[in-house]
Amino acid sequence: MQLTITRPDDWHLHLRDDLALKAVVADTARRFGRAIVMPNLKPPVTTVAAARAYRDRIQNAVQKGLAFEPLMTLYLTDRTPAAEIKEAAASGFVHAVKYYPAGSTTNSENGVTDLQKARVALAAMEQYDVPLLLHGEVTDSGIDVFDRERVFLDRHLGPLQRDFPGLRMVLEHITTQEAADYVRSAGPRVAATITAHHLLWNRNEIFRGGIRPHAYCLPVLKRERHRQALLAAATGDDPRFFLGTDSAPHARHTKEADCGCAGIYTSHAAIELYAEAFEHVDALAKLEAFASHRGPDFYRLPRNEARITLAREAWTVPNELPFGDRTLVPMRAGQSVAWRLVDPAR
Repeated sequence: MQLTITRPDDWHLHLRDDLALKAVVADTARRFGRAIVMPNLKPPVTTVAAARAYRDRIQNAVQKGLAFEPLMTLYLTDRTPAAEIKEAAASGFVHAVKYYPAGSTTNSENGVTDLQKARVALAAMEQYDVPLLLHGEVTDSGIDVFDRERVFLDRHLGPLQRDFPGLRMVLEHITTQEAADYVRSAGPRVAATITAHHLLWNRNEIFRGGIRPHAYCLPVLKRERHRQALLAAATGDDPRFFLGTDSAPHARHTKEADCGCAGIYTSHAAIELYAEAFEHVDALAKLEAFASHRGPDFYRLPRNEARITLAREAWTVPNELPFGDRTLVPMRAGQSVAWRLVDPAR
């Protein structure tokens, strides 16, 4: 059995930098025509000039013969000026601005401490039609980690829509039924990305036979009812749900540590894992819209013309992959994936 679809895009991706970038970018470039690249480097990508330099490093790291376009983002801070947003809108290569609540995830210590402090930038984003990408969690120590997405919806997303009604927003890597329901009710300017790991795993995976650090991500995996709600959203007909892997590579020793990093690496088998999730609910016919059509439509970019082919052919994921001078443990390490990419692009 084979499945041929329009070449997909990844609307939420971490590529890191330097040797780490060179180790992982080919996995994405073989599968996806474009990717929205996260700006949470050290130091973060806060200016158009820094985004241009990072784009050049990515393009130089892509293997010859692979057609791949990185779509750059800026890292929103309390002090992002309106002039930087105007320049981003005119650049042609910066396609969004990313909001991290300070302290919410990897390299987020420079994130926004209070959305009120970012109002100048948000108003400019609305004016120049630059989408806002949201890590939709609160970071209050008194809020249960499994409730942080839901509280963000109640506390912040509604007021953002009210104050900036013309601002396009993407609620990234949604994990709950409440988030899916919110997006459905929010109107055409609010969309959401969904990861393969949140479609395939619930929070039991973190504790399967013990503590599984390579199943730890932020937002964390949730209950089975939430996984089912995400599957319904991804395989439904609402065009505002689309593919974003949130593939996040970390060296093995930084995951298997007394305070391990959050993030799951899925780029090595990303579209194949999505195919599995869709097949589990007899929805393979819906994969192309989710993976290849809806994202470009929301970002107002042309759909890819190339196509890829997947075969229903099981293969075993390596136990670890090279990661600069270290190694990383990918999703499904040592286990099988039911689909294989057989035709990267044509």
